[in-house]
Amino acid sequence: METDAKHERPTGSPAASVVHSLHERQETLATVESLTGGLLSASIVEIAGVSGVFRGGLVVYATELKSELAGVPADLLAERGPVDPDVAAALAEGGRRRCGADWGLATTGVAGPEPQDGKPVGLVYVAAAGPGGTQVRRLDLDGGRAHIRAAAVIEALRLLAERIQAAGGADAGASLDAGDPAGAGHR
Repeated sequence: METDAKHERPTGSPAASVVHSLHERQETLATVESLTGGLLSASIVEIAGVSGVFRGGLVVYATELKSELAGVPADLLAERGPVDPDVAAALAEGGRRRCGADWGLATTGVAGPEPQDGKPVGLVYVAAAGPGGTQVRRLDLDGGRAHIRAAAVIEALRLLAERIQAAGGADAGASLDAGDPAGAGHR
């Protein structure tokens, strides 16, 4: 198992916790990934019984596809670039809407090896959109490309587990090492 933002191994499976909670609530999930390029969806579909929960996902690595497929406003992308908290929120909201899911989960950031559009390697935004709104969390990750991408997956799933629990979900995140909510933003 990979490590999180603090280079620690999570207790239990973040994906299994989320899938279980969504199953209990009879709710669905969609993903929109840039930085993680399908890793987030892959971690979710590894869980047995996920077919009743996971609607689908979009991998929108190219900036223009964030607008064309996920519905991120083109002017937002032009003004701020793809690595931005409002873009992360729009990705999660767009995935939720386009896939007809109760929840949308998104990742965007810079995995390296070089900075992108003036954004440093390791700057990541994860976002969870659901019935109660959208929350974005900024991550400042270190390490190599593989660690940044894997940690982004774990932290995105943690954020979603927290949002499900806040919405009255079945003990979501109880088996997770709760991440420090510092830097969390609401939208």
